[in-house]
Amino acid sequence: MSALHAADLELARLCAAGDAAAWDRFVLEYRPVLYRAADALNPHGSAREIADALYAELYGITDAKGDRLSLFHYFHGRSSLATWLRAVLAQRYIDRLRVDRRLAPLRDEREESGAASGRQVQPSESSEPDPERPRYVALIRAALGGALRRLPGTDRLRLACYYVQDLTLAETGRILKEHEATVSRRLARTRRAIRDEVERQLREEVGFTDVQIAECFASVAADPGPLDLTALFDGSAREEHARERSL
Repeated sequence: MSALHAADLELARLCAAGDAAAWDRFVLEYRPVLYRAADALNPHGSAREIADALYAELYGITDAKGDRLSLFHYFHGRSSLATWLRAVLAQRYIDRLRVDRRLAPLRDEREESGAASGRQVQPSESSEPDPERPRYVALIRAALGGALRRLPGTDRLRLACYYVQDLTLAETGRILKEHEATVSRRLARTRRAIRDEVERQLREEVGFTDVQIAECFASVAADPGPLDLTALFDGSAREEHARERSL
């Protein structure tokens, strides 16, 4: 892991320095990471706009002195670059929600100390962990399991091929006898259905408000950790098999 993070740190350093080849590599490898994280936060596309806006900050914004300030300067290699990017995106998404909903910010101790000293708080993987995260992960895991059980068998197979077995759209289409464009469209539809079902469970069964739901998704999306799709699919299949045998 330390070697992996060192490679990530070197890539970030080169991108911050304006290295064109490094930037091309970053876009190729990490744009899908950002887009998947954005779709997890909001399947309707608004989080993708935030992901796209991050590129300007990552590439570097010229200040009044003419210096180019890149967001990459705040990555120090203590986590993977993918995890750091998801965390930054999740925080940007929460910030957007708070502005759009005209809510007072929920300031943590780090933000309070920054405001008191007049400093702008910058994103960093060294910030304190979210104390609610273990609970959020457990809730999302349970809700995802329930959502997967409610899907038609073909939709579960399509998801498993693409996300668990890492097959391409074309390979998944050959298994299901579907065109790859159809596979992509139906995967998007299924992701929206899963998102809606998870939100319903959090709202109706847990009692979360819309803001709490958004913060739950953002916290988990920043670092999914123990959320293993293979285990979720296996657990869903076992429960379904047990239920069928009891009928």
